[in-house]
Amino acid sequence: MNQDLPHITASSPITPIRLDLGDSFQFSCHRDIACFNKCCQSIDIQLTPYDVLRLTKRLGLNSREFLFRHTVPFEMDGHGVPGLKLRTQDETTQCGFLTEDGCGVYEDRPTACRYYALGLMAMRKKDSATDEDSYFVVKEDHCLGHLEPHTQTVSEYRQSQGVDVYDDLNREWRQIILKKRSCGPTVGKPSDRSLQLFFLASYDLDGFRDFINTPSFHEVYEISPDEQERLRQDDTALMRFGFQFLKQSLFGETIIPERPGALEKRLLRREERLRLHEQEAAR
Repeated sequence: MNQDLPHITASSPITPIRLDLGDSFQFSCHRDIACFNKCCQSIDIQLTPYDVLRLTKRLGLNSREFLFRHTVPFEMDGHGVPGLKLRTQDETTQCGFLTEDGCGVYEDRPTACRYYALGLMAMRKKDSATDEDSYFVVKEDHCLGHLEPHTQTVSEYRQSQGVDVYDDLNREWRQIILKKRSCGPTVGKPSDRSLQLFFLASYDLDGFRDFINTPSFHEVYEISPDEQERLRQDDTALMRFGFQFLKQSLFGETIIPERPGALEKRLLRREERLRLHEQEAAR
């Protein structure tokens, strides 16, 4: 079984009991609890594409400004697939959005913040085309929310935190990550160009919009004028289109219509440019 699981050790705060949507757990977080915002003072938060989209809009920045000011890059696997983590305040582990009054971006807080004190893991059984979600409880020493006399199901908690919307919009991206890990050596190490496109389509929506409006993109892919206009205006639609593009470029799935013979022509032009470059270098 291939799965996207957290690392669990003897001292891990993760309770290694799998929960489903109908299972109950005890937890409540509120402003009057003694540990309020303690979890925001030592963070290690991985961002999803929809997290980036929401925070970018919230702060009134373009995607590249947001990435530069508020994120830190890291590699999600041994092949260098790029990920992003939320930047902390200078020389601390405290969230950069934490204020004296609490979370400064609460309505648009990332998925991981919404889930806390739950975690999500995606599992895919061998030879299965779909992944299954399951959940686990995170109990950190500082958190007193687990002592609060409030019990709810996983489904009720997810709905109260708005996680269901985030999961729906991130699901296709998570499936790409899971498929990449599941395929392992059969897919092979992505090229530098593939990694650049992954970053662009996942996190830099403004850059990705510029990319899909280039003549070279339209030489290969056939997109109707109505769809082009929708992708210019709708960031969520653009993000979903980016996921389709990643499936096509990483796994060869034909989702976006391609113009007949266009890829072959581009490869021939690329080979010709490479040949001319080598000839110039040999002189």
